[in-house]
Amino acid sequence: MDTGIALLTLLHLCIAIYWLGGDLGAFYGSTFMTDPKRSVAERMMAVKILNNIDMAPRTALILAFPTGLTLAWVKGWLQLPGDVVAIANVAFLLWLTIAWAVHLAHGKGDGIRRVDIAIRYAALLGFGGAGLAGLAGAITIPFFIAAKLCILALCVGLGLIVRRQLAPLFVAIRTMVATGPTRETDATIAAVNGRARISVLAIWVLVLAATFLGIATPV
Repeated sequence: MDTGIALLTLLHLCIAIYWLGGDLGAFYGSTFMTDPKRSVAERMMAVKILNNIDMAPRTALILAFPTGLTLAWVKGWLQLPGDVVAIANVAFLLWLTIAWAVHLAHGKGDGIRRVDIAIRYAALLGFGGAGLAGLAGAITIPFFIAAKLCILALCVGLGLIVRRQLAPLFVAIRTMVATGPTRETDATIAAVNGRARISVLAIWVLVLAATFLGIATPV
């Protein structure tokens, strides 16, 4: 048994585990945020916990590609120069650093947030383009890798949609903190959370599909 490959495979599988686990925690935490029977302090604590837990799936999304790329390379599924794989790993670690910087800035770093969003759109186009090209036979990569790239592109896209869906939430929360909860703020928070949950559930299905493809590895 090659211990290095086994550990790399485990790491790649942990991406899906922490992605789904983190999303589940955030999903459950959101029920406290939307509960009008909770005090403002309790609901704000739920928001804080949700925001921190959500970094698990956000981190997993970014690490999914470099770990998968490296695994595909060492197993011989992709014929790439080692330098390309190394550069990709460094690039995605840099993106991860930017994503964490956005999180730690607590909404104050607009410039770096825009950089993160731009990277996500570039990733969406890159993953989607490579995946579709692979499925169409324009580039030679295994079917399951091409399909996983398309799935990853969809996950990035849904993540961007979730960000847009959550935009009204922050205004409602600031209003709730400043003036206390009202029917309007409670309705907005519940509606936004309901829409975002649909997108999150779709991401869960996609992550499970990608995990299945990685285990089954259909050529």
